[in-house]
Amino acid sequence: MEDLAKSDTWRVFRIMAELVEGFEALNGVGPAVTIFGSARLKPGSEYYEKCVNVAERLAKSGFTVISGGGPGIMEAANKGARNGNGVSVGLNIALPMEQAPNLFQDIKVEFRYFFVRKLMFVKYAVGYVIFPGGFGTMDELFEALTLIQTKKIRAFPVILVGRQYWQGLVDWMKSTVQTMGNIDSVDLELFHIVDNVDEVCEIITKRYKDRTASFPTDRRSQDRHGV
Repeated sequence: MEDLAKSDTWRVFRIMAELVEGFEALNGVGPAVTIFGSARLKPGSEYYEKCVNVAERLAKSGFTVISGGGPGIMEAANKGARNGNGVSVGLNIALPMEQAPNLFQDIKVEFRYFFVRKLMFVKYAVGYVIFPGGFGTMDELFEALTLIQTKKIRAFPVILVGRQYWQGLVDWMKSTVQTMGNIDSVDLELFHIVDNVDEVCEIITKRYKDRTASFPTDRRSQDRHGV
């Protein structure tokens, strides 16, 4: 028991060190858009190329692009940001498979703990763009929706790219989850489903301009969530 207690105590310090490293690395990134999606989608595939395009457009509009730092959609996001001469951030994590850091990161931070990494994803984001993905992608999606729903963070655009991929999930939420009373109809308005690159950029840019217009002073502080 004594050894376990010591191990847990030192784990707290490792967590603190990751938090400090993340805060210091991202302190000056400015308004950022976090992009999620599968690590398994390859260059040349529809959503990989669409993600490169989205990230490039966002970078040219002045947004930092944050990804999980790995392959697939994460690589596409960082590559697009680099193509757009924007700041490309990768929040990497040690995993037994799939997580090999991509080569398009201007700022690269390594994490051991998922929950610390997830905090960094949301803290600096003015929008989430969610491409098709698996459990990890859906975890990030529903965590963001939960934080917005419960008003733990300020609402920002959550955009699902790929109607064909996401529509079945949304239909199930309407027909089953909402019908049983587990969510309200207003909760289904917390996200958008789009297919077009222009729609992604228009939604994020408009929401960000509207918000900063409401807080014209100290804009940088308004970009960050109180988490």
